[in-house]
Amino acid sequence: MSHVKSIPPALLALALAAPALLAATPAAAQERRFKGKDCLECHAKFADKVAPLKYQHSSVKQKRCEECHLRHGAIPRLVLKQPGNALCTTCHKRESIGLNQQFRHTAVEKAGCLTCHDAHGSNEAHLLKVRGAEGCYSCHPRQQFEKKYGHPPLAKDGCQACHLAHGSAHKDLLKAGEGALCGSCHATSGAGFRKAHGEYPVASCSSCHDAHSADRPKLLRASVHEPMTGGGCSSCHADPKSTKPFALQEDRTKLCSTCHDPSAVAAGKVVHAPVRKGECLACHDPHAADAKALARAAGPALCVRCHAAQGERFAVPHAVIAKGGGCAACHQPHAANQKALLQAEGEALCARCHKKTIDAGSKQKVVHAPFSSGDCTTCHNPHGSNVTGMMRARSDRICYSCHADAEARFLKAFTHRPVLDGNCTACHQPHGSENAKLLRASGAKLCQGCHAELVKPAAAGGVNHKPFADGNCLGCHDPHGSSEKGMLVRDQKGLCLQCHEKQAKAAAGAKSVHAAFDQGKCSGCHAPHKAAIKGLLLAQAPDSCFVCHQDLKKRSAAEKSHAPVDNCQNCHEPHAAAAPRLLNQPLLEVCGQCHDAQAPGFVTAHLGIAAKDVNCVSCHDPHYSKDPNFFKAQQHAPFAARQCDACHEAGKKK
Repeated sequence: MSHVKSIPPALLALALAAPALLAATPAAAQERRFKGKDCLECHAKFADKVAPLKYQHSSVKQKRCEECHLRHGAIPRLVLKQPGNALCTTCHKRESIGLNQQFRHTAVEKAGCLTCHDAHGSNEAHLLKVRGAEGCYSCHPRQQFEKKYGHPPLAKDGCQACHLAHGSAHKDLLKAGEGALCGSCHATSGAGFRKAHGEYPVASCSSCHDAHSADRPKLLRASVHEPMTGGGCSSCHADPKSTKPFALQEDRTKLCSTCHDPSAVAAGKVVHAPVRKGECLACHDPHAADAKALARAAGPALCVRCHAAQGERFAVPHAVIAKGGGCAACHQPHAANQKALLQAEGEALCARCHKKTIDAGSKQKVVHAPFSSGDCTTCHNPHGSNVTGMMRARSDRICYSCHADAEARFLKAFTHRPVLDGNCTACHQPHGSENAKLLRASGAKLCQGCHAELVKPAAAGGVNHKPFADGNCLGCHDPHGSSEKGMLVRDQKGLCLQCHEKQAKAAAGAKSVHAAFDQGKCSGCHAPHKAAIKGLLLAQAPDSCFVCHQDLKKRSAAEKSHAPVDNCQNCHEPHAAAAPRLLNQPLLEVCGQCHDAQAPGFVTAHLGIAAKDVNCVSCHDPHYSKDPNFFKAQQHAPFAARQCDACHEAGKKK
């Protein structure tokens, strides 16, 4: 018993429970496993949304979510077993819904089943998102189906009265061939039908009638060939009772000329190719059409069948084309006296819409050569463009096509931003201007457009550089590009010395030249445009000098300053000097301005040595020092102890 008492309680409990665990049945073990949760236990909002719907996808209704979705665990992401239509067609076989047919619904092929259907549930049959034709109107413009006279089956049963939803063996997804489909409602053998169609056994209804809606009775298309309105089909076709009732009475290239005078249609120096070849039906429908003059398509849609390049979609379309005028706004459809079948030549044609622009440009003092010659298409694409102003290309590309040398001159190491962006019209008027070189404004007024803050004169008490004050920006800057920083017309030193000849002459015969001046770094000390300080200085001395002389700046904060240091020009010339170290006069004279070399104290301190024989800066620091007498930091020991006689004999020069 003593051994039992020594067993830990937890181990004892486990030992007692072991027989019960061993006796557990397989069923009990299965019960202890984790139970899988139903998807809708987590997706409760989705369940509440789908539950009241009249029609539910069978997989949803039976809670078989994994027929379409993969489990996604802790990651809240939609994971379908297959992409797009491939998933739907695992159950809805392509053959059963007509996707194996020659003609297939574009919405299904390109956009997918979910364009029209809801994958989970709907209140509409077949899980459609909306009822009947409303779903079709999301792709097909509603106005085409709601004109004055509507086709009754469309109003009653919607699009599916005549069309299949997914695929068909017949064009336009029709349920049957056109003749058979229309004949299912319209008895073609009836006396009324035969009379209306001149006894001809017509089979193609849509050539004259719109199957959906029209603005004319009997669903006739907007434009109907005149013989047809009076039942005069036989004016073009053979007798309706002949073996070939639809045979033409003349060759098609000659048939139209029996009513339409060829000399009137083709009156012009330039004749449209189809007209010249007698191919009227290339553009016109012989029976009826929705477009004016029996055109096979409205506006540009007709022309781009042959002229595909002009049908390109542009970011900046020609307004007259885009707003309904179409190609016929500028071109004659049959013949013209101008090339490209234009209704008028050059500027005269453009002036119909752009008269104000042309008049305004023509009245300017300086007129752009292409503009004055009336050749608008030199710069503009008359059909449309992807560049502002319907330009044929970016403005610099157009300008360089005439100004060929400009590109090499303008694109330099430092290029004006508008030039770099190809925006020539930022500075130049494209048609005409009151200013030379077609500039938008003269002088600084032009620069002000972008550099408004920069071109403001200095505030009261400030200083303006004369070229800047005169608005002569181009005296210093190249407006296009330069190899010099700041787009200067030449190197900075050479540019400044063009006006500052005095400094140039002084430097030529100087003994010492300021390094910044010698290297042409004028703007290191001076503002090129305006400043608050005399001499256009960027800062007052000594701060302006400290920009380069950093060692002196550090010492100024820790050491005693020599009084003249507050203004460097007390001793130094800023550009060049006849004396060393840019001194404005010989060293002795500079120091002598403040220190009397004849004073007893000075004589005693210098052992009676004549001032002319002394080099002040060999012992003294002229700027800063920790020593009261401005002696240099490094001193010869006897000198530091003021024991000059240790090396020198009084009265004698050493």
